[in-house]
Amino acid sequence: MAASDDEPREPRTPLTPSEPDEDAPRASSLFGQALGEAARRAGMDPSVEGSSTGAVVWKAIGGVRGIVESVLPLVVFRVSLTLWPDQHVSAVVASIAAAGIFTVARLVQRQAPSAALGGLVAVGVAGVLVLVTGRAEDNFIPGFLTNVAYGSAFLISAFAGWSLIGLAAGFLMDDGIAWRQDRRKRRVFFWLAIMWGALFFLRLGVQFPMWLADVDVQVIGTVKLVMGLPLFAPLVAVTWLVVRATYARAGRADPGSDAPADVR
Repeated sequence: MAASDDEPREPRTPLTPSEPDEDAPRASSLFGQALGEAARRAGMDPSVEGSSTGAVVWKAIGGVRGIVESVLPLVVFRVSLTLWPDQHVSAVVASIAAAGIFTVARLVQRQAPSAALGGLVAVGVAGVLVLVTGRAEDNFIPGFLTNVAYGSAFLISAFAGWSLIGLAAGFLMDDGIAWRQDRRKRRVFFWLAIMWGALFFLRLGVQFPMWLADVDVQVIGTVKLVMGLPLFAPLVAVTWLVVRATYARAGRADPGSDAPADVR
């Protein structure tokens, strides 16, 4: 029997479930938290008052120890090849040993070995490639793949509207994913992610053609060192300064206005 028009009707159940819409922000928040914690451990927390740009960059690269851990295995590999040009095994063993020393030292000192361990794994994979192929220049292949992975991640996040920089900064600045509703913040984080993506693809764009052209290993190694920390450190400084300035300006918005500072 048909229901009367005067009888209350049961609310209709939406045909499209809402779970996916709820899961996306939740997953992004969790990912942002992970990125933010990593940035905080690296000393790149814009919310910390009184930090100087130089101190932030120095901590982000790990100080003297971080610099040595970053460059020594490659330097040892190059020097070994210079001394023994046909002894790829010696060069591989020497570079792995150099990376392994730092990992063991951190374990002995009960420090987090993650950075040194990551370097040891990378050096080990590169060494295996050299031994398998017999080509010293194949030592650089893992670096090429890393540049593709990181560069793609930054660029995809930027164009998808979920900038990795924004996710990390949102967590560190207690903003969550609310920055996506602010056109100015969204634009700033878009371009920061583009800059980081460009850095990784710039390295790839310079070094990979040299590898294809069979340029001398020593030359490629020198270029890799020059395009490493000397480019990484300034971009860390720019990112830290821009994020701080972005939130400082947003905090000066007119309290009587509901619109963000950049929208009005």
